[in-house]
Amino acid sequence: MFDYANRRRRLSERMEAEGVDAIFLSPSSDLEYLTGLERQVPNFGEVSYAHDWVTGALLRRQADPVFLFPRMFATYDVPHMPEGEIVVVNETDDGFAAFERVVNGVAGSGKIAIGDRIWGQTVLNLGRVVGFDRLKVGSRIVNELRRVKDADEIAAMRRAIAPVERAMAAVTPLVVPGVSMAELVEAVEHELHRAGSRCPSFTTHMFTGIAAGDFDSGAATAWEPVPDGTSIMFDFGGVVDGYCSDFGRTVYCGDPPAEYREAYEVMLAAYEAGKAAASSGALAREVNAACRRPIEQAGYGEDFRHRMGHGIGMNVHERPFLSVEDETPLEVGMTFTDEPSIMVKGGFNVRIEDIIVCEEGGGRTLNSYPTALVTSS
Repeated sequence: MFDYANRRRRLSERMEAEGVDAIFLSPSSDLEYLTGLERQVPNFGEVSYAHDWVTGALLRRQADPVFLFPRMFATYDVPHMPEGEIVVVNETDDGFAAFERVVNGVAGSGKIAIGDRIWGQTVLNLGRVVGFDRLKVGSRIVNELRRVKDADEIAAMRRAIAPVERAMAAVTPLVVPGVSMAELVEAVEHELHRAGSRCPSFTTHMFTGIAAGDFDSGAATAWEPVPDGTSIMFDFGGVVDGYCSDFGRTVYCGDPPAEYREAYEVMLAAYEAGKAAASSGALAREVNAACRRPIEQAGYGEDFRHRMGHGIGMNVHERPFLSVEDETPLEVGMTFTDEPSIMVKGGFNVRIEDIIVCEEGGGRTLNSYPTALVTSS
């Protein structure tokens, strides 16, 4: 499905340009991107095995990767063995000796890059083997490869979008006075799985606002029934073929007042303005500013409390960000969320979220779900 060998060739070119002989990556989106080794679904406490700190792969320039797997990991957590040399470390083996042997056979004499989020024990032992002065952070190198998506990746992201849109359509009729946020979360996640999502791409969140006491699926109010005249915001995503979606809509219980309808149109104008600005060569912060402008002009600037969006792909949040601090020039094929909101504390709340892809003349929406205001009346 994906050309992992070509991805590693591109990595090799980057490594050579930066004087990096090898890069060690633990199971992660970076390693899955480069080899197809599927990540586990995140869980509390993490799965733990003997010698689990060795788990990962060393990637060299112009050579196949070398994988280190604890026996239990290799037996139960690798549905398809990736291409490359595989070293299995048994429970009674000397884990450090096996790790040292592989690293010394691969690492050369130059810099060794490491993933941003590998175990501290792995970093310490790698430093013991090669010297800490040879280590450098390596996820940036891979992230810069992953920022621009090719046609196969865009197709995968569309596949990840499909389950969330099916879930939204199935659950919208449940948004009536008396429903609870927790019930909506259960319904959405059930529909996501039915539609083919491997798991949620992040914690499914239904909420009515950000003030204390608002209805929120992650708070004490999760099971409380909502009254008529309540706007409910949906924020959830799915995962298909290793790629993530991130999606949002707002549904109003009852007949919304004129002020709410007007604010919803302002929010849609911000959504369109941000999308139009997301063209090749534009700075990320400029796109964020374009999205914010209609909301600020309508007097709701302080109620748009977050960035316009974030990069998205194999992680639900990736760099670059469409945010005030990010100076990254956009490139054709970069993918972002477009998620303006107006959240008035103690008042009404509206938001929407889709995925856009940067093109020469502006952003193109990958979603097909309607953006119009939906009510239960």
